[in-house]
Amino acid sequence: MSARDPLDAVVVGGGVIGLSIGWRAACSGLAVAVIDPTPGHGSTWAAAGMLGPVGEAHFGEDRLALLNVAAARQWPAFARDLEEASNRAIGYVASGTVLAAMDASDRRVIDDVLTFQTDLGLSPRRLSSRECRELEPLLSPGVVGGAEFPDDHQVDNRLIVDALLAASDRSGVTVIIDEVSAVNSKDGRVTGVTLRNGGTLDSGAVVVAAGCWSGGLGGLPHQVIPPVRPVKGLTLRVRASKGTPVLTRIVRGLVHGKSCYLVPREDGTVVIGATMEEKGFDLTVQVGSVHDLLRDARAVIPAIDEYELIETTTGLRPGSPDNAPLIGRTSMEGLFMATGHYRNGILLAPVTADAVVSLLDGKGVSDVIGSFGPDRFDSQQVGPPSGPVGVGT
Repeated sequence: MSARDPLDAVVVGGGVIGLSIGWRAACSGLAVAVIDPTPGHGSTWAAAGMLGPVGEAHFGEDRLALLNVAAARQWPAFARDLEEASNRAIGYVASGTVLAAMDASDRRVIDDVLTFQTDLGLSPRRLSSRECRELEPLLSPGVVGGAEFPDDHQVDNRLIVDALLAASDRSGVTVIIDEVSAVNSKDGRVTGVTLRNGGTLDSGAVVVAAGCWSGGLGGLPHQVIPPVRPVKGLTLRVRASKGTPVLTRIVRGLVHGKSCYLVPREDGTVVIGATMEEKGFDLTVQVGSVHDLLRDARAVIPAIDEYELIETTTGLRPGSPDNAPLIGRTSMEGLFMATGHYRNGILLAPVTADAVVSLLDGKGVSDVIGSFGPDRFDSQQVGPPSGPVGVGT
């Protein structure tokens, strides 16, 4: 592969972040390759596709919430561009979310969320228990109140993978099914990458978008190794049988202090999730985790009892010390980071891609993005991955 013409950029990792960067970079005229052993089949494949700007942020994470809001507002245009470029639908639906509380304590949490969203310029609406069930008739009679978040949308994460691969192919992106063993450099400047299965790619820039595997890349000086770690998440997919009532919108439930979400798809399936476990690079499915998730989902939507369980999937989200992404230049010339997106990889894909392409073009980024540069942490390493590098978020 060393005989190839030099590339403008190599993107390490082919999840929604890496593929979005590759596609947008090619659209701007750059010669780019995306490298991943299984493009789109890391945490992107296990995701639910919710585009909730505040649902995945916590109190005290105001900067991240503002970034999420900016990303959510960019999604309608990004969805149109991607569907046009790929000639494929991605399941973008702007139906909003109902957040349902199962007891008085859960309802007080919702009061705080309403205040937080309003302060960010969003348009949430408090709901009585009756109003909750009017919006979503399948909600349990035990729901004591809730809220509507019309600014929350959704997209089908697996359709996005197909669309991004098609758009990348049409725009001239080279997608390589392999792993990156090392970033190559000379005199402190990136020169390309070495592939696990042999060969090198020469490139003037390398973008690390390998999710929780990003810290395991060889060839990186200690001070630029991203402090990301795997955070295990479990999603279940269930399907309504013929004649079974179906959900009409995203439902988030607060069940005695625990959270779960149910995301309906147009094909009659529902994605159920919300788990977070610090178990390293473990992708096994525990019976107890499935039980707990179904228990909470059934408490909110009892009709789930009648659905068929068709899939259990685990993924490893790339967590950072402050739960926010690392986006931008590093101290190694030509090396860029686009990792650490935690629970917001799909939501933040458009703004991340545009920011990285702007930097590759020698331009700057907005202040909203600029505050998430990879140099905001002291140099630290959270433990290199023990598996393939190149599995993006």
